[in-house]
Amino acid sequence: MQLALQIITLIGSVAMLMYGLKVMSEGLQKMAGSTLSNVLGTMTTNRFTGVLSGAFITAAVQSSTATTVMTVSFVSASILSLAQAISVIMGANIGTTFTAWIMVLGGGSFDLRLVVYTAIVLAVALIYTKKNANLGDFLMGLSLLLMGLTTLKINATEMHLDQMAPVKNFFEATSSWGYGSYFLYLLVGGVLTFAVQSSAAIMAITMTLCSTHVLPIDMGISLVLGENIGTTITSNIVALSASVQARRAAMAHLVFNLFGVIWVLCVFRWFVGGVCDLWGVDFEPGIASDVSPDKLNAILATFHTSFNVLNTCVLIGFVPLLERLVIAILPSKPEQKDTDSQLKFISGGLMSTSELSILQAWKEVHVFGVRTQRMIAMVHELYNIKDNTEFTQTYSRIEKYEGICDRMEYEIAQYLNQVADGRLSDQSKHEVHKMLRIVSELESVGDANYNMSRFIRHKHDDKIKYTDTQNKNVEMMLYLLTSAEGKMVQALEKINISEEEFYEMTNIENEINNFRDELKIQNMQAITEHEYEYSVGVNYMDIILELEKMGDYIINVEEALYEHKHDK
Repeated sequence: MQLALQIITLIGSVAMLMYGLKVMSEGLQKMAGSTLSNVLGTMTTNRFTGVLSGAFITAAVQSSTATTVMTVSFVSASILSLAQAISVIMGANIGTTFTAWIMVLGGGSFDLRLVVYTAIVLAVALIYTKKNANLGDFLMGLSLLLMGLTTLKINATEMHLDQMAPVKNFFEATSSWGYGSYFLYLLVGGVLTFAVQSSAAIMAITMTLCSTHVLPIDMGISLVLGENIGTTITSNIVALSASVQARRAAMAHLVFNLFGVIWVLCVFRWFVGGVCDLWGVDFEPGIASDVSPDKLNAILATFHTSFNVLNTCVLIGFVPLLERLVIAILPSKPEQKDTDSQLKFISGGLMSTSELSILQAWKEVHVFGVRTQRMIAMVHELYNIKDNTEFTQTYSRIEKYEGICDRMEYEIAQYLNQVADGRLSDQSKHEVHKMLRIVSELESVGDANYNMSRFIRHKHDDKIKYTDTQNKNVEMMLYLLTSAEGKMVQALEKINISEEEFYEMTNIENEINNFRDELKIQNMQAITEHEYEYSVGVNYMDIILELEKMGDYIINVEEALYEHKHDK
């Protein structure tokens, strides 16, 4: 019974650690606010700033997987080049080592429970009083992380793992195969990291096993190397449904880490011995070191950091070569798949961090706007086509894009609803509401474009001829709507609209409305004076009124963005 309780406590403490890391990460993101978004939006200018960006973002969100998945989506959408993405991924590997140092500092030989309980009380007060609630989330997450570490350490000590014959015999047997043992533990570390989707949890378990003198330090370091491989698998799975460039970015992450593991294995014992010497510990391969747990944990964290920093320093000069290598591994296929029907930024599923998911969603909304902009260009083209075959092809493209718009609205809205289920700041919840409103309006813009194409098809099939004045009026309305939609797309790209830009849009909307009213009067007069038949006037006004409706949907998007800016 006692053993069962200890095992449950062991599992529970790891779960508490993982949840605490997640809450702490979300709290950090909320506090970072626009600063983090700006770093993500202007990711990198060269390979060195890319490394710094990747390291900063990963340290801020405490998840190299989140940074890598986000980078893959940026490459898929052509926001980042493959070379830029590789440098960011290198930085992410450095940033993720920050977690290990939190564990070292928080999992020392002194009992942190008094500090942790005090921090929890303060966190609850901050969260419930809504004063500095984001700081409260951060403190709560950090407290749970440290509590999980402390409980894990105390429970492992009470279990006396080093005195349990089956455990002791297992580790002794598997640690006596020389380099074969290193490969075994490397494999185990990779599999476990992929299975639990948290290198931090495996690092905590590794530290616990080493600090209780059950696992030799070189075997623990082999587990750490395996974690570096295991954490790359997620991004490769996410990239399977993305573009070839995105798959290459994910593959670059795997190749980068594999290369690092290969070269460090060549000098493994020398490297491990050097790190141990740094902390004044004698290194004996395959034998558990009988030194303080604090030093053993510090050795693991030091190796983790120095390995990733050195690996980056070695490969930073070979980014072009690494780029050519992954292109050779994943060559472009002659037949290119039409990706217009796919989401570019969020096709990989929900990010592990809700605040970053919002930034991804904003970028997808911008892509949605660009596609509606393409539709009105096709409608304008359709209006002037005379050839039947060309007309049918263009109409089919518009019809296809209307279906794409419907799917995009559904998928983005579904994604945003999943994001809303996460732990979000009040501002982020408001952003989700705004985006839901915007995607609904953009879908209406797509519908309006399709409706216009139907009216134009009716005109084409029935051979309805407009007067020169009617053609000029339709062209003028299309010009105004094209201008309005272009400004809308620019505002969506910036996720921002100035007061001057908003009033300029309002003026265009008023001009569209006034022109519509004027054309209605002119149309009735022309029909009365028999300038053209009533059926011609009906078809003509159907197009004009649909264009005016589109203007309403566009200004609604602009209003949502303007309110979003002033609500911040």
